[in-house]
Amino acid sequence: MQAPKPRTERDPRLDVFRGLALITIFINHTPGTIFENWTTRNFGFSDAAEGFVLMSGIAAGMAYGKYFAGAGPYWAGVSKIWRRVWTLYQVHIVTTVIALGIAAVTARYFGGFEMMQKNVIHVLYRDPLGFLIGVPLLTHQLGYANILPLYSVLLFVAPATLWAGYRWPYRVLGFAILLWLAAAILYFNFPNYPNRGGWFFNPFSWQLLFTLGLLTGLAMREGRRFVPVRPWLVVICAAWLIFALLAARVQVVSDAFGHTLFLITEYLHLPWLFTAFDKTFLSVPRLSHALALAYVLSVWPAVRTACASRFAAPFALLGRHGLAVFGLGVVLCYAANGIKTVAPPSALLDVVLIFGGIGLMLAFAWSKEAWRRAEIRAAA
Repeated sequence: MQAPKPRTERDPRLDVFRGLALITIFINHTPGTIFENWTTRNFGFSDAAEGFVLMSGIAAGMAYGKYFAGAGPYWAGVSKIWRRVWTLYQVHIVTTVIALGIAAVTARYFGGFEMMQKNVIHVLYRDPLGFLIGVPLLTHQLGYANILPLYSVLLFVAPATLWAGYRWPYRVLGFAILLWLAAAILYFNFPNYPNRGGWFFNPFSWQLLFTLGLLTGLAMREGRRFVPVRPWLVVICAAWLIFALLAARVQVVSDAFGHTLFLITEYLHLPWLFTAFDKTFLSVPRLSHALALAYVLSVWPAVRTACASRFAAPFALLGRHGLAVFGLGVVLCYAANGIKTVAPPSALLDVVLIFGGIGLMLAFAWSKEAWRRAEIRAAA
């Protein structure tokens, strides 16, 4: 039997949903607007962060998998991945410095001193030397700017995961599950110096979602699915999504579900990971909801059709330039938070901040796309 040919076309769903995730993250990171009540976190157990990490893994598997499939060139793949990690690090540091500047300007010139108290910026004057050590080491991360350090760590070890994933995909997945369980049960994490505790996004936990993405991306390169389409699995996932929606929006269902989880913990003595809604350790309700949503969307033919339409093109544009757009989104959300700190609340202000920010993100992505096409024409 002839092996399936690797897929070369770009899946429109990946770009569109990454774009939607970036918009959702921007809205969620600008709290207090009229729009935050309508983002995905209000309709289930997970939010855009899970989708962003899963799709980042899929994109990495599709982009870099070819280097680890056969006899190499392995080191060419490693060097490309680690160059990307270095770019992620640079973007994170630059956006962190700009975010600090925005908070300082808001406090000094507009009296918004709350900005210097939020998002663990207060550590700067509580322990300035520790702050200056922690930021470049990635151990101290500002709020709203802590996804890229997670992505950097996961991508740094991706060469080993990709190499093993081509050869023993289910063993790799099994190891990722064991590591995810161990991180929660033994409670270990990366250090959060100079503070106590660990990273908000624990890499030992979130690697499971990223690994699933990598393995999915490797399968997609070969024109197949890592998780096959099974009608019974579609039904289970759809039912879980509907229940999560009811639990999130209907108080009676939410109370009953919470009490059920309490009884399970009390009498079955399951690890807390199975009954909590913890984001740091990626607890079961959050993880299962994110995976169920991804699975249902992936098997629904109408989704691919919609993502390939011209109406979805703006979201695809954002997704194709995800790193640049995310970095700009961090800066914009700090600017929006600063404005909301000093300005009186109003629905009009919320509309201007959110739609203005999305407009700037689209303009930036368009400029990146135009620059890329100009370089291609120049090289032709």
